[in-house]
Formats: sequence, C-alpha cells, structure tokens
Amino acid sequence: SYLLWKAQTIMKARLKGAQTGRNLLKKKADALSMRFRQILRKIIETKTLMGEVMREAAFSLAEAKFAAGDFSTTVIQNVNKAKVKVRAKKDNVAGVTLPVFELYQEGGDSYELTGLARGGEQLSRLKRNYAKAVELLVELASLQTSFVTLDQAIKITNRRVNAIEHVIIPRIERTLSYIITELDEREREEFYRLKKIQEKKKQMRERTEKEIAIRLAKLGPIAEPSNMLTEETDEDLLFE
Repeated sequence: SYLLWKAQTIMKARLKGAQTGRNLLKKKADALSMRFRQILRKIIETKTLMGEVMREAAFSLAEAKFAAGDFSTTVIQNVNKAKVKVRAKKDNVAGVTLPVFELYQEGGDSYELTGLARGGEQLSRLKRNYAKAVELLVELASLQTSFVTLDQAIKITNRRVNAIEHVIIPRIERTLSYIITELDEREREEFYRLKKIQEKKKQMRERTEKEIAIRLAKLGPIAEPSNMLTEETDEDLLFE
C-alpha cells in the first residue's frame, strides 16, 4: 500500500506537470500565431507596395534613359564595391528566434556626378525609386524568412500540445485510475480483514464467558466469607 501511495503521489505530480506544460505551450502557440498573422498582413501590404514601387522604378528608368541617353557604361565603370549592404539581427518571439534583415549604406554616392550634363532630375528620381525598391525587397525577405520560421515553430508547438493532450495526459490518468482502483480494493480487503478479526475476538470472548459460566455452575454456590465484626462476642472474655 505504501508503494501504491507513493506511486500515486508521483503520478499526480507528473499529471500536474504535464498540464502546466500543455498550458504553457498553448500560450506559446497563441503568441506565435498572433505574430504570424501580423507578419502575414505585413507581407501582403509590402508586396502590394512593392508592385507599385517597381512599376514607378521601371517608369523612372525609361524616363532617365530618354532624358540622359544610355548611362549603363558609366554605372558599370563606377562599380568597385557594394555601397548598399544588409546586416542580420535577431528578434525573439516566445522563445523563437527570428532573423531580421536591416539595410544600411557604406560610403558616399558613386553616381553623384552622373547626369550633370542632361537628365539629372530623372536620374535622381530613378535612384530614389530603386533605393526604395531595394529597401522593400530587404524588408520582404526579412518578413518571409520570419514567416517560414514561425510556420515551422507553430507546427512543432502544436504537435507537442497534441502529444501531451492526447497521449501523455491520458496515459497518466489511466495509470492514476488503476492505482486508485487498486488502493480502494486493498482498503476494502483491509476493512473486511479487520471486521473478521473483530468477529473472531467477539466469538472468543463469548466462548470464554460461556466456559467460565459453566465452570461456576459446576462448582455450586460459594459460601460468603464470615464477617468477624458481626460475630457474637465470646462471653468468657468479657468482664463484668
């Protein structure tokens, strides 16, 4: 019985731990899903904006070529190293690390003097539009990477919740139910055993009392001891 009580205590602690773990994982899944939906909305908005910016950039390119002529050779000659770069940072959502890409610029504008002869305004607009397009592309890459990472994390978390809820907790509950049934059975057996012991003790007591009564009956009446204080006085010992 002691081992069963100990096992019951352990299984109750395990059940409580499993339920706590399930609740925490559900909260984590909710937090991830909320961020997932936010990112999804942001991706849709960014893609819509991206289409508009790319159309504007393509129009600016055609406009600049018309105004300044073919400036591709000048651009290629001025390329020595990347001016626009991307660095990665990290964001944390409910214990899940999400990569965040950030755009930054190194050095000055290599094409600052391009278009001084003609088409300067169109070239400036072209640079602004394509800079905006690159910025949106980096943002979109960051969002889509986070989207994929969160999607995988949500699936893993939901699988864990389902495993705890439909496998681990029912298994512990079945074990607890068996232990409780076994303890109840042993308690009934113990009660029955104690009841039988009490009945046997009662029977033995009744038998003993009966035997004593029979023996006393066989001995007959027992004379009461005389009381010396009530006896008659001895006249020989009295003095008148």
